[in-house]
Amino acid sequence: MLFFINKHSAILLMLAGVIGFSFPNISRVVFPALPYILFFLMLFTLLGIKQELLIRKLLSKSVWSYALYHSLGLTLLAAILLYLFNISTPLFIAITAVTATGTLFATPAIAKTFGFDVLHAMALTIASTLMMPIVLFFNLTFLQNGIVDLDFGQYTQRLTIFIIGPMVISAFCYKMIDSKLLHKIHYKISRPTVLLIFAFPLGLVAPLREMFERSLHEGISYLLLGCLLCGLFFGMTFLTYYKKSQQAKTLYAITATNRNVLLTYTIASSYLGFEYLALMAAIQIPTYALPVILKSIAKTKFVKQNSFADKNKAD
Repeated sequence: MLFFINKHSAILLMLAGVIGFSFPNISRVVFPALPYILFFLMLFTLLGIKQELLIRKLLSKSVWSYALYHSLGLTLLAAILLYLFNISTPLFIAITAVTATGTLFATPAIAKTFGFDVLHAMALTIASTLMMPIVLFFNLTFLQNGIVDLDFGQYTQRLTIFIIGPMVISAFCYKMIDSKLLHKIHYKISRPTVLLIFAFPLGLVAPLREMFERSLHEGISYLLLGCLLCGLFFGMTFLTYYKKSQQAKTLYAITATNRNVLLTYTIASSYLGFEYLALMAAIQIPTYALPVILKSIAKTKFVKQNSFADKNKAD
C-alpha cells in the first residue's frame, strides 16, 4: 500500500486538493491540524539529515543567492509586470506579498518524492523563510501609507516550532542514538511520511471553494491568476538556472513555485486584504498540480527517448 502511495504520490497530492475543493467541510476539519502535521513532517524529514551538513549547506553562497532571487528577484519581476499592466494597489500588494513569501515547509518532503536532494531543498526552504520578512517589510512599506509593523513574535514562534525545534531534536537524536539504529528508524518512518503531505492540499483549499460559491467569475479569475503566478515562478526559475543539471534546476523551480502563503498572512494579516486571501487559496491547486505535470512530462520524455533508442537499434 505504501509503495503504491509513494509511486503515485504526485497524482494523489492533486487528488487531495480536488477532494478538499469538492468537500470543503473536510478541508475545514483538516485545516486546524495542519500545524501539528507540519511539525512532524519537518521532524521526520530532518531526522534523515545530519544537522552539521545542513548548517554547512546553509552557509553556502549559492543557497543565499537563490533566497535573494526567490524573494527579491521575483518581486522585482512581478512589480515591473504589474506596473506595466496598471494593476490596482490592493492586488499589487497581494501579489508582491506572495513573491516575498518563503517556500513551503513541506517542500523537502515533496522533493523526496521526486528523488531530489532533500538536504539542498531543506537549506533553500530555511534560507527563503529567513529572507521573507525583510523583503515583505520593504514591499509593504513601499506600497502602503504609514508605518509597517510586522508580527515578528508570531514569525519567531513559528520559526522556532517548525524549523529550529525539529533541528535541535534531530541533532540530539544523532548524538544519543547509534547512527545505524537511527537510519533504520528513519527508514521505517520516512515511507509513511508522504501521507502527511496530503493534508496540505486537502486542508488549504476551502477558501477557494467559498470564493467560487460567492462568485463563479471571481473564483475562475483568481484561479487563473494563481496558475499564471505559479507558471511564472516555475518558468523564470527554470530558465534562470538552465545551465544547472536537470535535477538541480527542477528543484530550484519547484522551490520557487511552492509558497508558504499562510506564514506570510500570519505575520502581516493587518496589511493584506481580501485579494491576498483569495490568492492564497487560488495558488493551492496549481501548486499541488505541479508534481503531476512534471512527472507526466518526465514520463513522456522517457518514453520518447526509449522509442528513439529502439529506432536507432533497428536502423
